[in-house]
Amino acid sequence: METKSSTLEITILSAEDLRTDKKPVKKNAFVVVSIGAFNNKATKMDREGGSYPSWNDKLVMDMPMQTRFITLQVKYCKSSSGGERTVGVARIPVTDFIGGYSPETCLQYLSYRLRDPKGLKNGIINVCLRLKEPVHNCSSRAAAGGGVGMGIPIDGRRDFGVVTGIPIWSGYPSNSLFR
Repeated sequence: METKSSTLEITILSAEDLRTDKKPVKKNAFVVVSIGAFNNKATKMDREGGSYPSWNDKLVMDMPMQTRFITLQVKYCKSSSGGERTVGVARIPVTDFIGGYSPETCLQYLSYRLRDPKGLKNGIINVCLRLKEPVHNCSSRAAAGGGVGMGIPIDGRRDFGVVTGIPIWSGYPSNSLFR
């Protein structure tokens, strides 16, 4: 069975305020971009930027139609002998750059909060991305589970609009929501 995909061009620009154990990262930071389990690429190592590294590395990757998130892992090498350590992770929803107000092939500059392995805030990563060829058939992306909701109104017409969810907090008693 053939899986359809688009080509994603992602440029890892820079990061801000990277820390490990509440101390600034000194050097040797790099980023690993993952689309799925087996599609990974890494930037070059920034040897001088410290806790404010700059890469400006453009990575071109295949992005299957069913992709929901792109994962960015900022890491650094503790020494020249290796020993990688994760500084922070950001997960980019594909819906942030597909299906919005701007055309899919437009260059989009985005910044994301990084979270360390404990889930605490740990810096910001700045990226620039675009699809090299647009997703032509929105309905096939919705059927593949690409983050677009599919509702059927009363008149029977199919609607592939965006669905907005409202979080329900479990801390409230169930009878206090609808008084």
